[in-house]
Amino acid sequence: MACALAWAWQANVAAADESNATLWWSLRPLTSPALPQLDATLARQVRTPPDAFLLAKLAQIKTHKAGFAPEADRRTLLRRLSLDLTGLPPTPQEVRAFVADPAADAYEKQVERLLASPRYGERWARHWLDTIHFADTHGFEHDALRTNAWRYRDYVIGAMNRDTPWPRFIREQLAADVFFPAEPALAAALGFLGAGPYDQSTASTAPRTFDYLDRDDLVTQTLSAFASSTIHCARCHDHKFDPIPKEDYYALQAVFAGVSKGDLPFEESAALVQQRRHWQSLLAAADARNAAVLLAQEYAPVISRWETTLGSNATAWHELAVESAGSSGGATLKVEPDGAITSGGTRPEKDTYTVTGVSKLAKIGALRLEVLAAPSLPKMGPGRQDNGNLHLTEFEAHTLASGAANGTKLKMRRATADFNQEGWSITHALDGNNGTAWGIYPRVGESHVAVFELEAPVPLVEGSRLRVVLHQWHGGGHLIGRFRLSVTQATNATADPVPPQVAAALRRTPENRAPEERLALAAWALRGHALAELARLPGPAKVYAAVPGMAPKPVHVLSRGDIDKPGALAEPGALSAIRALPGRFTLSNPQSEAARRAALADWLAHAQNPLSWRSIVNRVWHFHFGSGLCDTPNDFGRMGGIPSHPELLDWLANDLREGGGALKPLHRRIVLSAAYRQSGEGSAALVAADPENRLLGRMNRPRLDAEQFRDAVLSVSGRLDTAMGGPGIAYFKTSPGQQITPKLDYTAFDWDAPGAARRSIYRVVWRGIPDPFMEALDFPDAALLQPTRPFSASALQALVLFNNDFVLRMSEHFAARVEAQVPDLPGRVAAAVGQALLRDPTAGELQALSAYARQHGLAAMCRVLFNGNEFLFVD
Repeated sequence: MACALAWAWQANVAAADESNATLWWSLRPLTSPALPQLDATLARQVRTPPDAFLLAKLAQIKTHKAGFAPEADRRTLLRRLSLDLTGLPPTPQEVRAFVADPAADAYEKQVERLLASPRYGERWARHWLDTIHFADTHGFEHDALRTNAWRYRDYVIGAMNRDTPWPRFIREQLAADVFFPAEPALAAALGFLGAGPYDQSTASTAPRTFDYLDRDDLVTQTLSAFASSTIHCARCHDHKFDPIPKEDYYALQAVFAGVSKGDLPFEESAALVQQRRHWQSLLAAADARNAAVLLAQEYAPVISRWETTLGSNATAWHELAVESAGSSGGATLKVEPDGAITSGGTRPEKDTYTVTGVSKLAKIGALRLEVLAAPSLPKMGPGRQDNGNLHLTEFEAHTLASGAANGTKLKMRRATADFNQEGWSITHALDGNNGTAWGIYPRVGESHVAVFELEAPVPLVEGSRLRVVLHQWHGGGHLIGRFRLSVTQATNATADPVPPQVAAALRRTPENRAPEERLALAAWALRGHALAELARLPGPAKVYAAVPGMAPKPVHVLSRGDIDKPGALAEPGALSAIRALPGRFTLSNPQSEAARRAALADWLAHAQNPLSWRSIVNRVWHFHFGSGLCDTPNDFGRMGGIPSHPELLDWLANDLREGGGALKPLHRRIVLSAAYRQSGEGSAALVAADPENRLLGRMNRPRLDAEQFRDAVLSVSGRLDTAMGGPGIAYFKTSPGQQITPKLDYTAFDWDAPGAARRSIYRVVWRGIPDPFMEALDFPDAALLQPTRPFSASALQALVLFNNDFVLRMSEHFAARVEAQVPDLPGRVAAAVGQALLRDPTAGELQALSAYARQHGLAAMCRVLFNGNEFLFVD
């Protein structure tokens, strides 16, 4: 049992807080305690302020007066430091250089080197991804891959390497779109809100239930990760232990009431944003015929160049002289003076338009269909559907000899259009499939053009006619509202038609053009130029994240968490127990979902929020010492742990706050301390008084976690690929499953394949189908928030570490590496020990390992080294 004196504070806190729940230790305002006074002997051991607090608590143990354990040797220190800060072991060369460095600041230089390494961000990003249950798939029974989730992972790595201050880190992940609009790449940070599971089945079959449950996961993740609070306990009733009424819980649900999840497009640089906006602005000016923009001198060279190169090669189109136009569905087709045909009257569900006309051309090579916007149509058309859309199922053209009722169907080579609705391409109008069609949504309210090129030019004899048939069989009134037909003799015509007014302008010299012709030509030329420039820009990147912009849904305070028993409407807010901050948000626009997220980010990042500052300090401490000052990192409430050193926790939290929130100075405070530099050997009296080592009178000895082991094996075997970023590597083969979720075969992966040797942070984590190798080494369940890694010791682990294909293949690579370095077997064994254990083997070890290698092979001996405690544990 731990020393009773060490926990006296717990009893005092509990007694003092019975009268006022908001005086619980984690809810109290943050202060900066004075450093404890120590006697001269203990004071000499202090290297950084945390040491003073730890030594003061150790001094209370009557059977132990020596303070900290002796400092670990340099090899042990550097291995510990490197694995803590980067997740990778040092190289033998780095160890030798450190051991031989006589400088007084030799250790400090190693700390700075490792904190500056890009490997630091990769290691500490993994801790955060555990905390927020990030994975690359949805989870649940429809466990689909999120192909763009990896960009959030890369964002976290970058944020860690940039040492993003904690308040900004909070604001970026909850509302980067609000706080940092000039930094578009930070949209990837919104992947925080898309990190958790997504129940696709419930979302489609029970959307209201899904909304409450999905928001529950968001609330739980956010408050657990940033404030170490178990807010979800108040979903059905007031929290039974902490001062959190259920109104607070639903106020937090209201914050996320407008959050939807999906692939969020974003620009990866501000320069790209500026370029895209420029060309989109020019495009809008062209569509609006804005003379002030289009006739500006800066665009004159563009227009002139188009006129001399593209304009002179423009296809000459001739309108079809319409003789008759009819509708099979009962609509009225009216031929207008400009050759356009307008559909009016009855709007059938489906229809077929048949238009017959003549042309003076001697032959035709292509036909053009213009669908025209008009004020008389819904949304300006050009379709008759309520949303302005249309669907053209099939396009046919026939030639009819003079006096003939039936004609010859023309064979089409291809179809092109100026715009295709996603999934509704113009090619569908020629595919003979009545279930497909061409559409133009969402670009309604503007005219569009489709061109149908014949397989070969067709002669038109005198007296012959053309018949065009427009089949519109999709249904729902998706009919063409206004259109015009033209023909050309040209071959290779595409949907880049020149309007008649522009064609007329091209036939005149510039000085003889009317003002409206000059404007029409400029608009046409610059519209094409803007579209070409936009097409040259790379498409937006995507990240699986919160997709901003949806209006917040109403959230009610539910009776006992029952969605069928809604109570009062919840207003967006946070925890009312933090007295220094408002429990409900005052928003200038309450219906802005982004403003709600921003308000919560400000509440969490506020200097007067003691939970946030204590939470992150405790997490960092945990990952350096194996246990936090409070051993329940996600729960600072009454059901969680009591800090072993509350004054130290507050001192560090205040120091972090006063320093602006950057984490690297906090790391320095910790790893430069005498406490961190101790050996793992403690006196018998201290071990008896504090068997769990909560008072840190010696250093803990953790086992490598799953990623550390895998990455260390890659490093030692000489295979580690340090390429950073990009899509995750799938260490499995897939085959179709029963539904959306595929089958995964982790045994079929080739460990020599490209990407196989990248760091574990870059592997695809499938939420519902874990990697057996990583799972055996206690990689967490990504369906759950995992602020700490579980620890287990089992026969399965021993089997995995000794027989897994990855370990076997890397052992072969390790053996090949030392074989290439040293000619004789004893030398190779010594080199392998030096590479894996960072020291020379003893005489007995060299003899035994050499004998083993002779009998079973060098690769088998290397595998033994990977399985030894000296490799698996951090001293």
